[in-house]
Amino acid sequence: MTLKRRISVLFIAGLVIAAVVGVYYMPQAQQQVQTFSKGGRRGGAPSTDPVPVLATAARSADVPVYLDGVGTAKALNTVTVRAQVDGKLINISFTEGQDVPKGYVLAKIDPVTYQAAYDQTVAKKAQDEAQLANARLDLERYTRLAATNAVNKQQLDTQKALVSQLEAQVKLDQASIDNARAILSYTDVVAPITGRTGIRLVDEGNLVRAADTTGIVILTQLRPISVFFSLPQQNLPDLTKGMAEGPLPADALTADGKSALDRGKVLVIDNQVDQTTGTVKLKAEFPNADLQLWPGQFVNVRVLIDTLRQVVVVPTAAIQRGPNGAFVYVVKDESTVTVRPVRLTQQDDVQAVVATGLNPGERVVTTGFARLTEGTQVTVSSAEDAGQVGGPRPDGTRGRRGAEKGGGADKAGAAEKGKRGPGAGGPPVANP
Repeated sequence: MTLKRRISVLFIAGLVIAAVVGVYYMPQAQQQVQTFSKGGRRGGAPSTDPVPVLATAARSADVPVYLDGVGTAKALNTVTVRAQVDGKLINISFTEGQDVPKGYVLAKIDPVTYQAAYDQTVAKKAQDEAQLANARLDLERYTRLAATNAVNKQQLDTQKALVSQLEAQVKLDQASIDNARAILSYTDVVAPITGRTGIRLVDEGNLVRAADTTGIVILTQLRPISVFFSLPQQNLPDLTKGMAEGPLPADALTADGKSALDRGKVLVIDNQVDQTTGTVKLKAEFPNADLQLWPGQFVNVRVLIDTLRQVVVVPTAAIQRGPNGAFVYVVKDESTVTVRPVRLTQQDDVQAVVATGLNPGERVVTTGFARLTEGTQVTVSSAEDAGQVGGPRPDGTRGRRGAEKGGGADKAGAAEKGKRGPGAGGPPVANP
C-alpha cells in the first residue's frame, strides 16, 4: 500500500469516529441546554412550580391486632358407615351428597335369616314360659299337700328348684330375644350422626360383611366445622393470656385475605409445642352456615388477640423508608412539606399505626414523593379530588388509583424519577 493510500484510509476512519462521537453526545447536550434554559433543576420541573401531591389526614381509631396462620379444615365428626352383619345389600336409600339426620336409614341388608333367628328365640321363650306356668301350679299343689303331710318335704323342695330353674330359663330366653332383635335391627344401616353423605362405596346387590373395612359410605358433619392451624411459639404468651379471658375470635379468610369466609372462635391450644417446627397447634370452630369451608381445605386464619384503642392511623402508602428508619412527609399550613420521622407499632397493606412522631389531624403525603425534599412547595389534593377509585383514603382503605388511569401525580413523579436515574434526588434522609 502506498503512503498516499494509507493517509486516505486514516483520514476516512477519523471522519467516521468523529461522526459517531457527535451523534452520541449531541442529544445529551441539547437536553441539558433545553433543561437549563428553562431555569429548572436538571431532569425536573422548574424550581418555582409547586409539586402536585395527594395527602390525607392522620386519624385516631381502634385497631385490632391479629395473628395470622394457615390451617386445614376438618369435619367435626367423620364416620365410615359399615355393615354390622353379613348379608346381601338389597336397598340403598340415600343419594350421594345428601344431608341426612341422625338415625336416617341409609341402606338395608336382607333380613330373612335374622328374622327367622329372632322368631325362634321368641318361640323358645313361649315354650319355657308354658313349662314354668305348669311347674308353678304343681308347686302350689305340693305346698297344700305338704301342710297335711300328704307328700314328703323332699318332693316339695324339688318342685321349688324346678320352678326356679324354669324362671332362669325364661330370663335366658328373653336375653336371647334381645340379642336377636339387635342383630335384626343391624340389617337397617342407619346414620350415627347428622351429616352429609359422600360418594357411595358399594352398590346395591353386593354381599357385605361385618369384617369389611371399606364400608358403605363416609358421613361427615360439616356444620359446625373445625380448622386446625399453627402459630409460632413466640405468640404463646399472648394466646394464653387471651384464652384465659375466654375463647378468642377467629376469622377464616379467602385466598386473597381480603374478606372473611366465616367467623368462629378458638377452642383449644395444644398442650405441647412441636419441637421440629417451633410452632403450637390450635383448634378453631366455625358455624359454616353457608358451607364455605370444606374438609381438607387449606384456610388462612387470623386470630384477634388485642385491640389498640384510639391510636394514630395513616394509610400505608404514606410511610417511606430511609437509612434512619420510617418517615412521612407532613404538609404544613403554608403548603410546604417537612420530613417527620415516625415509629410504627404495626403495619399491613392498608394502614399503619404510628406510635410516635405524628398527631391526629396532621396531613401526610400519600402520592407524589419523587420530587419532594424538605421545604418543597406543594399543591395538595385529596384522593377523591384526584379521581381515585380506591387509592389510599383517610379511612385506610385502598384500591385502584386514578393515576393508574392516566395523568396521576404519582405516575408523573415516577416518570421524572426515571429520567434522572437512580440516586439523583430520591427521598431525603430523615434527621431525627
